[in-house]
Amino acid sequence: MTAALLAGLLAGYGIAIPVGAVGTYLVSLTARTSLRTGACAALGVATADGLYALLAAAGGSALAASLRPVLTPLRWASALVLVALAVRGAVLALRQYRAHRMATRPERPVPGAGRAYLGLLGITLLNPVTVIYFVALVLGTSTTDAVRPLERAAFVLAAFAASASWQLLLAGGGALLGRVLTGHRGRLATALLSSGVVLVLAVRMTLTPG
Repeated sequence: MTAALLAGLLAGYGIAIPVGAVGTYLVSLTARTSLRTGACAALGVATADGLYALLAAAGGSALAASLRPVLTPLRWASALVLVALAVRGAVLALRQYRAHRMATRPERPVPGAGRAYLGLLGITLLNPVTVIYFVALVLGTSTTDAVRPLERAAFVLAAFAASASWQLLLAGGGALLGRVLTGHRGRLATALLSSGVVLVLAVRMTLTPG
């Protein structure tokens, strides 16, 4: 149970920490509206991460049962996918930092709390990197032993809680965190931190006994 909780927390923070276009919009939305609206938007992002964690956990466990003979090479392949995602995120962050590219978006009508939740939920669900991330993670950490439903639930809830805590931190910080985390240096730092977390997950995956 503890291992499942830890894996879920690491997975949730690994996908949530980078402050990209969604994080930037979340902070600016909170600054322009209210903490209530920002919190609802943050929970929309976390809900999407939780749904993908649920789908990946359920699908990963089902596939693991039929792929037992090749779980070891599959684990290494999944670890390589996570390493590739980590390196890609770090490289893109460095490239954008050096080029001083800031994501600018035109001002949009201020949404209410419900619309903010649904809007951020939809935007995050459309991110294919999230799908690849969770599928690779769960497939790579599957073992020859059956994963109990309680452990799968713990993984999903921990991933949701990790994502929600970070998104709520962004919303709660509002304009103050917006200037720090969505600036050139802040976006670089959060992207590199996320890449480090994903690399830890990849290393942990290769050390998991088959």
